[in-house]
Amino acid sequence: MDRTGIRWRTSSFSNSDGGNNCVEVAFLPEGRVAVRDTKARRRPPHVHTAAAWAAFLSGVRCGEFTSR
Repeated sequence: MDRTGIRWRTSSFSNSDGGNNCVEVAFLPEGRVAVRDTKARRRPPHVHTAAAWAAFLSGVRCGEFTSR
């Protein structure tokens, strides 16, 4: 994957626990979404379809991934 010109932004949920848990997101020109760990920026990002990303965000908003 060519990473030139990709604009990464830090997730608003990063560091919400006071730790070093930062995730960056980039919206790719072809409609896919790339996600990477800020501690491992040289590693290839995880790339998802827009639909998969939307489903993930929906789950986050509904508390699906919140520990109980």
